[in-house]
Amino acid sequence: MKVGSLFSGGGLGHFGFMAAGMEIAWQCEIDDYCQKILALRYPESKKYRDIKTLKGAELEPADIVAGGFPCQPFSVAGNQRGNKDDRYLWPEMLRIIQEVKPTWVVGENVPGIIQISLDDVLSDLEAQGYECGSFVFSAHSLGASHRRDRLWIICYSEHARQLAAKKRESSEKGDDNISSGAKEAGKFTRPSEQYAPLADTTQSGLQGHSRHENKTKVGFVSSTSSDIPLWRNFWESEPDVGRVANGITNRIHRLKMLGNGQCPVNTFLIGKFILEIEREYETSLYIK
Repeated sequence: MKVGSLFSGGGLGHFGFMAAGMEIAWQCEIDDYCQKILALRYPESKKYRDIKTLKGAELEPADIVAGGFPCQPFSVAGNQRGNKDDRYLWPEMLRIIQEVKPTWVVGENVPGIIQISLDDVLSDLEAQGYECGSFVFSAHSLGASHRRDRLWIICYSEHARQLAAKKRESSEKGDDNISSGAKEAGKFTRPSEQYAPLADTTQSGLQGHSRHENKTKVGFVSSTSSDIPLWRNFWESEPDVGRVANGITNRIHRLKMLGNGQCPVNTFLIGKFILEIEREYETSLYIK
């Protein structure tokens, strides 16, 4: 499945989608430092800068449009002015959703949006034919040492799926004109295999030992189970070093990017749930 990303930041949440088996088709981010990180980490994804000038017609089709639209209008750290804040960019994300017509929408924001604009956001999406669910899903629930509560909005449209199926059917008729490189583009590879600058933190290191080999196996629990995912051993404690460091390049930019970023384990789990639903859907079609 292809993901189109809005308000991409440094692409932290993208690692989760990729680990789940998805491809990041395109990204939109206005911050200069984050653009450099995206260029380094995701060189093959198409880059865009300003959502206000972005047009759906110029974007590659995507199965999922995902984005953590700016939280400043809703955060308790600000004035919570909602749609009166000039950083209120939900209408721009909605416009892209209307133009791209993805089967799935994944939105993310701070819990402060619940009392301010969540009803409006859900109403906007439902008016476009999406069935929506929202829930607060913390990094702490997956074993992180910090709470990082975030509201996630997951939406699905059967109508958008049917439109996408028609487009695929039409494009397959001209399959002979598609280059072999384009055909290979949809294949997923682990980040460390595809992008040399990334560390392969889940596989064996130079000494041949996996960093997790002596820990409880991390697994994904099916959505049909009443249990919760067990991710307690995914997180590792930071080394016992001081919190102030001098001379680190772009330290302020890094902190801002991390503070605004999504935890990959959250997007990984959401991506896995979506793929599980997709598999069940395809199976039901096959049986019919």
